[in-house]
Amino acid sequence: MKRSERIYLYIKERSGTFKGQKLSGQIGFDAQEIADELDILRNNVSKELNELHRQDKIVKFTGRPVRYFDREMLAELLETELGQGPLQFRDVEECKRLFVRNAEEEANPFARLIGADKSLKRQVEQGKAAILYPPDGLHTLIVGQTGVGKTLFAHMMFAYGKAMHRFAEDAPFITFNCADYYNNPQLLISHVFGHIKGAFTGADTAKAGLVEEADGGVLFLDEIHRLPPEGQEMIFYFMDTGTFNRLGETTRSRRAKVLIIGATTEDPKSALTKTFVRRIPNIITIKPLSERTLEEKLDILKLLFMEEAQRVKKPVRISVEAVKALIGSIGSGNVGQLKSNIKLLCAQAFLNGIDNPSFIEADFRMLPPGVRDGLLTLSANRQALAELTQYVSEPLLVSPPGGKFKLDDEGSREGFNLYQVVENKVALLKGEGISDDLIKQIVATDVNVYVKDLYNKKHSVNMTTRERLLKIVDEALVDFSEQISLYVQKRLNRSYRDRFLYAFSLHLSAFLKRVKAHEAIPYTEIEGAIPQDSDYMRMAEEIGVLIEQHYHVTVPRAEIEYIALLLESAEDDELEEKIIILVATHGKNTASSMVEVAKRLFSSTDTNIIAIDMPLEVNPQEVLEQTAAMLKGMECQKGVLILADMGSLCNIGALLAEQLKIPVRTLDMVSTPLILEAMRKVDIAGMDLESIYESLLNFKGYEAVDTHEGPANTQEAIVTICSSGHGAAMKIKALVEDVLRHAGRIIEVIPVGVLHLDDRLEEIAREYRIVAAVGMKKPAMNVPFIPLEQLIDGEGERLLTELVFNSETALEARIPQGDGKGNMVVQRLCEESLQRFLTYLNPAKIMSVLLEFDKSLEKDLQLKLSNPLRVRLLVHCGCALERVVTRSPLVYKEDKSLVDKKKLMALQKAAQIFDETLKLRFDEDEYYFMANML
Repeated sequence: MKRSERIYLYIKERSGTFKGQKLSGQIGFDAQEIADELDILRNNVSKELNELHRQDKIVKFTGRPVRYFDREMLAELLETELGQGPLQFRDVEECKRLFVRNAEEEANPFARLIGADKSLKRQVEQGKAAILYPPDGLHTLIVGQTGVGKTLFAHMMFAYGKAMHRFAEDAPFITFNCADYYNNPQLLISHVFGHIKGAFTGADTAKAGLVEEADGGVLFLDEIHRLPPEGQEMIFYFMDTGTFNRLGETTRSRRAKVLIIGATTEDPKSALTKTFVRRIPNIITIKPLSERTLEEKLDILKLLFMEEAQRVKKPVRISVEAVKALIGSIGSGNVGQLKSNIKLLCAQAFLNGIDNPSFIEADFRMLPPGVRDGLLTLSANRQALAELTQYVSEPLLVSPPGGKFKLDDEGSREGFNLYQVVENKVALLKGEGISDDLIKQIVATDVNVYVKDLYNKKHSVNMTTRERLLKIVDEALVDFSEQISLYVQKRLNRSYRDRFLYAFSLHLSAFLKRVKAHEAIPYTEIEGAIPQDSDYMRMAEEIGVLIEQHYHVTVPRAEIEYIALLLESAEDDELEEKIIILVATHGKNTASSMVEVAKRLFSSTDTNIIAIDMPLEVNPQEVLEQTAAMLKGMECQKGVLILADMGSLCNIGALLAEQLKIPVRTLDMVSTPLILEAMRKVDIAGMDLESIYESLLNFKGYEAVDTHEGPANTQEAIVTICSSGHGAAMKIKALVEDVLRHAGRIIEVIPVGVLHLDDRLEEIAREYRIVAAVGMKKPAMNVPFIPLEQLIDGEGERLLTELVFNSETALEARIPQGDGKGNMVVQRLCEESLQRFLTYLNPAKIMSVLLEFDKSLEKDLQLKLSNPLRVRLLVHCGCALERVVTRSPLVYKEDKSLVDKKKLMALQKAAQIFDETLKLRFDEDEYYFMANML
């Protein structure tokens, strides 16, 4: 019997012993228990358990330790159908909540409400009492912040009423938002109570109101605080007597049996009349999501992901960091905002994984910056972080309820399939009627980007390439691939390192699998994509011979084309050398622990940060020698930043600088926030060592601490101004936020309109210190003002950064001079324009190349382009690249002899970057159009 069969049989037999027992909590058997019982190594047991779970034979209960239970037996014991997964739950109760619909739930719809037996227990009891109270129930007001679920709660009250036979099965539930007619009280009252003919101008016929439509059921008045006083008076008279009159009638002779449920985000005592509040005996306050238990937050998050999984008809796997960030970002938006964040995340994940038929992967990096900050927010609360880690110790797996979907494990062979990449792209392009020659060109470019992106994505996991490959393909194949990788590097004298090893191993595995299964390989679409006389093709031919000798198979000529394409795509980019961060502290593991925490919070596995632990009994000279030896093996010519705690470790910088002949700066009093800030500056801002050192000298952490007496409004804000405060102001807000994010500052950006501008600024100034105003009109208030045209021109971005940091030296350190990458306004405007114009090229992917083109052009011409001109030029370049792909060039019909030859030569030289990175080359006439722009 195979090892996996023994393990599955053990779980199946032990699961059967639960018959007759009441299931609750975590059930099942952990890897250590199984290993001890069956005398199998624990790591082998874990491997087989993961495979059995992937095959949907067993169910996983997360926690510490992780437990496994037979899937069929669990379904039998719960007397329900379990949707196909793989499935994982926190406990039996979560499983029941998702899949079990029993008689109790049918009689009590509140049982499906997350938190009904915990944080919302009192509210549920109030809701039930309001429905059951004789003779016709209690009129109710539901109070809570936007997005907490007031409407959902009202619907559950109505469903409970039908279950308790307080309402007929066909009873109406009428919803009305009182804000719809807020500015017209007469029309609002007419809508609620109806009107007679001639009641007001335009009332040509009599019309029944919502009260009559809701007769026998519920009238749900959302935003009830928007009802005018006269409307409230008519409502509470109706609640008292059950009678009402239509607008225009003089006597209240009409009757209706209606339960009124109102909802408001405001304090009833201040937003509603006292008389009205007294008429509503039952006020239910729904807690904000931030005050709910962590377990409930997770359940809500899973439910929202399940809804998205149902929409995309694929399981969703969410990384641990993404879950933590989403939980940590919960704020005033409550469930509504969380739902929007999850929708955006799943939409991004769906686009990224559109070629994966099995599942979509939601990763931390896909989250918007504001949501990603939730990880830091959560990390500040150690208790919450520790509790969440108990619940979510591995990626969260959510499957559509009842859907028949199969989720391949991360180690599945479908992780990379060059054939599939080509097939998918060819099918798509052929469907658009594109010619075969153009398809080859597009496919070659697409594979180039895909292979680079594939390796960069996989390499972000804290695992060596070999370790990851061994989870996917067998060791002998990895060994052979490593030999090929070394052979290629030596023969071509180029840097391939791990990227080619990763792509080639997976591709070779797929090729051998197809040969064994006698499957046809779609060769014709790729033929001719790589020149036959290129180094890549000659090298691919040699690799083909080696494969034939090693595996005793025939490698067709067209397979050589695939290998050549891999060789071209997988060549390593020039890696930008970074400043080394060296964290040095006293103690056995202090520095290592701080670096590990910082890496996890920063979601980075970069090797440009190292830890030096100095136990108290170790001689400082030994530490110096150890550190010097480590740095000698690293590229550190840009310098080393030492973050030390105290004493001798603060003095090794000068010795290292002299010994290694490299720049070194040292900061003492190291802390985790200081390490995070240093990593961010090194990784994002692109600053040199001296600039980073200067900027960190006064770093006080991420939470502002008031060290002197002063005004209470220490929180800073930047105001963006347009005519309405909604349209252009929101656009300016996005531009300003990009500038702030690039500069490494988090400051509130508040959009306002010109109407009552000064009054609005006075209100904002009571809560914030206004750093600057940006937009269309200069305010009367004495605050720095940056006109919109100045922001777009580039000078405004510099001024804004200067105002934010309030230091010219810090400003110069933070803004790379003459570097297009430093201009976030240009980058954003270009990307947004190209999104509208491009069909085949991805603006986000080509933006970095366009900025390199701009940098090279300015350097050759020795001029600095204005931002408007830069935007026009880069957008034209992006469109020109698309025209190369679609083979629809522009024709320059003017006199070419009048065009400046120096500009033409500079443009052609700068455009070489497109040929080198994207394998796309401009038509000659494009240069003449661009030269005329300059």
